[in-house]
Amino acid sequence: MKFLVMNGVNLARTGRRERGVYGEETLDAIEEEIGAFVRAHGHEVDFFRSDLEGELCAKLGQTDGVYDGIVLNAGAYTHYSYAIRDAIAGIGVPVVEVHMSNVCAREEFRKKSVLTEVCRGEVLGFGKKSYLLALEGFWL
Repeated sequence: MKFLVMNGVNLARTGRRERGVYGEETLDAIEEEIGAFVRAHGHEVDFFRSDLEGELCAKLGQTDGVYDGIVLNAGAYTHYSYAIRDAIAGIGVPVVEVHMSNVCAREEFRKKSVLTEVCRGEVLGFGKKSYLLALEGFWL
């Protein structure tokens, strides 16, 4: 199987911003761990990250026939991007929404996701392991 792990707005600053929420590891280090995990299970993975909503939508639009599953941490776009929601709804690849923090236990505005209803599932609150749990869900 081949997967795409996508990270959205502000996630490139992981390890440098809000360390009490997101931890001290950089996104590069987290992606290395994800890659090793996926390869150890006999699968392939690509990574994509952008702070730009349109680039995330464009990448989602290029996934049909290429990937078996997508793990998406859209960052703050989760709470208001109907464009990303529509991009997910318009593809044939299942998407799992992930968040490193438990967004339901944070600020009120973070408790609503406009993406969840078009995603296969959602994993949140397990730090970097949220990505691993989401990926594992595709092959279990």
